[in-house]
Amino acid sequence: MKSTLKKSLALLGAAALGMVALTGCSNDSTAKGGTTGSGTGASTTGGSGGTGGKTFTIGMSQSNLGEPYRVQMNKDIEEAAKAHPELKVVFKDAQNDSLKQRSQVEEFVADEVDLIIISPKESQPLTEPVARAMDAGIPVIVLDRAVLGDKYTTFIGADNRAIGLAAGKWLAQTLGGKGKVVELKGLMTTSPAQERHAGFREGIKGSGLEIVFEADMKWLEPNARKEMESALARVPKIDAVYAHNDPAAHGAYLAAQAAGREKEMIFLGIDALPQEGRAYVEQGLQVASFQYPTGGKEAIETALKILNKQEVPKKITLDSVYFTKENLAQGGAPITQ
Repeated sequence: MKSTLKKSLALLGAAALGMVALTGCSNDSTAKGGTTGSGTGASTTGGSGGTGGKTFTIGMSQSNLGEPYRVQMNKDIEEAAKAHPELKVVFKDAQNDSLKQRSQVEEFVADEVDLIIISPKESQPLTEPVARAMDAGIPVIVLDRAVLGDKYTTFIGADNRAIGLAAGKWLAQTLGGKGKVVELKGLMTTSPAQERHAGFREGIKGSGLEIVFEADMKWLEPNARKEMESALARVPKIDAVYAHNDPAAHGAYLAAQAAGREKEMIFLGIDALPQEGRAYVEQGLQVASFQYPTGGKEAIETALKILNKQEVPKKITLDSVYFTKENLAQGGAPITQ
């Protein structure tokens, strides 16, 4: 009887220990990389399982989701990650607030994610938190907009200055070397806007193109439409609108159309998303859209290399093309310097 009782107690003890071990494993798996903090967006995983059961958590901080370009970037990241079951991506939306984006990076560091992808709202305010993530041993991919200095793992983006230069040269040639131009600029505290502006001015240098109105529309179509209304009220003759993104070009077109002046000018923009720039070109609202790739697919490809301890370049420059009605069917044409 005593022998039977001892065996029963031993079995109960082993079962209890097994339950404790399982509970401990469950807690560990949910603690790392869970969605935490305010402003946290959706998370996505590549699927169940993974190589050897090992998974990696990537924190993605997006500057805002008010621009279709940024929505597309997140979508491209999500789609690329789905092909890799070992990856989990946690998305956060900074809602166009640099302070909120700083906090998001700090939250990712506190959560001990394996890697951070950030598309900064502004360069300077995000430089310090990115550097602190690196100090904590977390690699950082900077996507689309640069931070200052070199304390990050790699930067991925197209050459905004080259795109602006190509747009300037193309417009000068299209207008026959002369004309009055409105420039609707993106947020000028961001590197893409600064580079698209500088490249464009270099591209039209020496031509007869004259900038008759310029304004910072902060990348937003409603702002661009309002600024274009001001331009139309002040400038009696406009030959072209160069917008730093396609939503701004579209806003400018709508303002000109409302004033009955859309046929006197041409409109060109940057980004060339299928549902925006390329669609506007096909519809005849824009004469051209210069592509700025989102880099979402490339960010995931690069993240996998970093997480698997492979060397990656400090800077990855993405190729760009431009679209007109004549070359849409061929997938655009490469930009030339």
